[in-house]
Amino acid sequence: MTVCDSVPIALVRHGETDWNLDRRIQGRTDIPLNETGRQQAREISQILAAHGSWRGVRASPLGRASETAQIIAAGLKLDAPAVDERFWERDFGEAEGLAVSDAQQRWPGLDSIPGAESLEDLRARTATALLQVLIDAPGTIVVAHGAMLRAGMAHATGAEVPRVLNGEVWLMYPSGGKARLERLAAPASAIVATAAQR
Repeated sequence: MTVCDSVPIALVRHGETDWNLDRRIQGRTDIPLNETGRQQAREISQILAAHGSWRGVRASPLGRASETAQIIAAGLKLDAPAVDERFWERDFGEAEGLAVSDAQQRWPGLDSIPGAESLEDLRARTATALLQVLIDAPGTIVVAHGAMLRAGMAHATGAEVPRVLNGEVWLMYPSGGKARLERLAAPASAIVATAAQR
């Protein structure tokens, strides 16, 4: 894949859900945003408005991502988000609904979970999708999920990517035929919630 434009795409994790607050694995279970998550989406639109001119929004089919994307698009006065099947969260199989700590005990590194998408498949699927958007639709905002974004960003760039917070925004730029990342910002409420969980 060759990336020739210099315009980034924005990569956004959906706003908070009650399962995020409880540190439960959601995967493809369709858990809605809570009110904090909706507020985070409004904050994201303000963050993005201050950092560039955006051309459109794409979102995972899951409700927490699509609602976040709708709020962002409305705040930026963009067309309604396009649902993009490539941006599903990882299927966590038997781990869905479990506390993260319990799942980590049963399947260290959250690998080899019965019924789950493999980490290798997740990385390849998501990196390919993100790089394709970078090539075909620079200036797009992609709203998706933590495990999916982290795996895709790391695989596409070769960089270490930390846990992606609810509402966190990363920019992906073309760089010599590949891609590079820049962490833009996260809503204040996501930073506070993460600090409280430590």
